[in-house]
Amino acid sequence: MQVSTPISNALLKELKVYDTLEITGVIYTGRDAVLPKIVKLIENNRLNEIGIDLNGSAVFHTAVSVAGIGPTSSNKLEIEGSIPALSKAGVKIHIGKGSLGKNTVEALKEYNSVFAVTPPVTALLTSTVVDKRIAAFPQEGMEALHMLQVVKFPVIIAVAHGKSIFDK
Repeated sequence: MQVSTPISNALLKELKVYDTLEITGVIYTGRDAVLPKIVKLIENNRLNEIGIDLNGSAVFHTAVSVAGIGPTSSNKLEIEGSIPALSKAGVKIHIGKGSLGKNTVEALKEYNSVFAVTPPVTALLTSTVVDKRIAAFPQEGMEALHMLQVVKFPVIIAVAHGKSIFDK
C-alpha cells in the first residue's frame, strides 16, 4: 500500500500486521542518542524550538552515514523507551527492527501508532549462504573470521576505476 506523510488516524486504523507499505514524504531518523533528547523536548513543551511537527510523522530508528541507512535494534532501552512519548506527541509509524515489549505494544495501541520493520536485508543476504564455518579466531564468537559459501549474493560496485558512488 502506498502512503504519504503525514499519516492520518483513519489510515492507521486500517493497518494490520503483515501489511506492506511504501512511504512517501518525510521520515525523521533517530536512535539511542537523539530520541531521548526529543522526548525531553516533548516533556518540557519545547519541541517547537527545533521546528518540527511530529503529528502524523514516521520515525526510522537509524543513523545516516555515507555507507547508507539501515535499522538499528528498536528494543534498545533508549529507543524503545522513547516510543510511548513520541507516539503521544503524534508519531504514527516507528520503523526499526526487533521485537518490542508488551508495555510498548500497549502504548502504540493507546496512541494509535504502529511499529514497522524494514525489508529483511539480513535475511536476504543470509538466504544466499549455503555453507559456513569459522576460519580463524573462534574465541571472537560472532566476530570470528568466517568462511561463507554463497550463491547469488547481491552486491553493488561502489568504487571502481577511480570513481565512487559516494562522490558528489
